[in-house]
Amino acid sequence: MVVAGVLFDENHIRELAATGVKDSKLLTPDVRNVLADKIRLLADKVSIVEVQPAEIDHVVLHAGKLRKLNFLEAKMMAQVINDLRPREAYVDASDVREGRYKETIMSFLPPELKGIRVISEHHADRRYPVVSAASIIAKVRRDDAVDGLRSEYGDFGSGYITDPKTLDFLRSWRRTHTEYPPIVRKSWKTIRQIERELAEGYRRLQ
Repeated sequence: MVVAGVLFDENHIRELAATGVKDSKLLTPDVRNVLADKIRLLADKVSIVEVQPAEIDHVVLHAGKLRKLNFLEAKMMAQVINDLRPREAYVDASDVREGRYKETIMSFLPPELKGIRVISEHHADRRYPVVSAASIIAKVRRDDAVDGLRSEYGDFGSGYITDPKTLDFLRSWRRTHTEYPPIVRKSWKTIRQIERELAEGYRRLQ
């Protein structure tokens, strides 16, 4: 998982918007790469936090009902804010309750940053150029990491549940190995689904 933030002087936001930044999911990889370079040139600072699958699994599987993926993302957001130290922080809320997501982020900030104004909204990456820019930086970093993993494990597609190539890779891997590779989150709902499929297939063969 990758979370990114960008620090901009408010006088440069218009210049940022003029680059054409938008929600990273609405852009092609080539366009994202071009925009990422422009963002880095314009930004006062860029901050990126990455979490590996094992840490995600620990939080989702062992840290209790309230400490799920949204909790981890909020913690990562707080790390980015702590690094950038803005007066205002605009974040894309992953929690269904925007206010709760904000409060979770605030709970992780050090005392000297409790006065920061945090604006937590759904689809903020479509409303605020600075959040769009952060989403582009995070997506480019993720794509780079995935490209590196493909060179080691073969072409497993995008790594998203909507990609048939990713699902085929997971099913094929599990048929020939006792466990999934370390790049896979064991807490992923898709993994449980594949395990059920394989178990059902085994029962039919008996």
